[in-house]
Amino acid sequence: MRKSAALLATIIVVSGALALSHATIALSSSPGRSEAGLIPADDLQQQVIAAERAGLDALKRGDLAQFANLTGDEAVFVDDHGPADKTEVLKHVAGFTITEYSMEEIRFVPISSNTGLISYKCAEKGNSHGHDFSALVYVSSVWTKRGNGWVCLFSQETAVRKPPATTTPASH
Repeated sequence: MRKSAALLATIIVVSGALALSHATIALSSSPGRSEAGLIPADDLQQQVIAAERAGLDALKRGDLAQFANLTGDEAVFVDDHGPADKTEVLKHVAGFTITEYSMEEIRFVPISSNTGLISYKCAEKGNSHGHDFSALVYVSSVWTKRGNGWVCLFSQETAVRKPPATTTPASH
């Protein structure tokens, strides 16, 4: 009797595990669905990329109000000067405009059904506090949907390193 009960318990556990694994596979293999299934993954990626472009376009237009609306109150931005909160970032971008930018090598990671991280290489030109600049940076940003809009919670820029100069061996 004990062997029968143990065997029955094992069958129930294995059957339950198989049913759970099939359900998990069915959910995870549904095309275009995000982790929680609320926003299709492809749509989430496109919406996050569009939000990032909206932030860059606001800087291009010099629209600080729009840039502020796209920045979460608790946001942290990091660059070569270190971390800054929203107030500090808005002070800095008051004298900053982008005239041109490009986004290349875009990568996306869904974090939840309404939050995603993008990483990309950005070539940008503009003017910062009266001085023209040109930069090539890697950018990572975390965006989340709140209500009907998107806000950036985190962004980090890292300058792209120039490749080391190559030297040719001296001829003898």
